[in-house]
Amino acid sequence: MPKIIAETAAGQVAFEAESGRKLVLALEDNGVDILHRCGGNARCTTCRVEVLSGDPGEILEAEAAILAAKSDLNDHTRLSCQIHIADDLHVKVINQASVAGIDAGTRPEE
Repeated sequence: MPKIIAETAAGQVAFEAESGRKLVLALEDNGVDILHRCGGNARCTTCRVEVLSGDPGEILEAEAAILAAKSDLNDHTRLSCQIHIADDLHVKVINQASVAGIDAGTRPEE
C-alpha cells in the first residue's frame, strides 16, 4: 500500500492508503480536515495540495482547465480530489477547514 505523508497546519500526518483511492478521501479519513467545497468535482480548487515528492499521476482535462484559470499556483499544485493514489506521496495541504474557519464542504464520492 502506498505511504502518504501530509504536511498540515497541525504538523505532519503519515499513513498508508489504498491504491486507486482519491487522495482527498484518504486525507480526510486519516484526520486531515482538508477543504473540498465543490464536493470533489474539480471546480473550486479548495482541495489543492502541493506535491513535494512522488508521482500523483496524469492531470486530466477538468483539473488542467481549473488549474490553468488560477494565477497563484505553482507547477507542483494538484487537486487532491483528482489524484487517484498509485504511488507514495508527500504533499503539503494548502487549505484546511480548521484554518479557514469554515465547513470542509460536501464529502467527495469514492
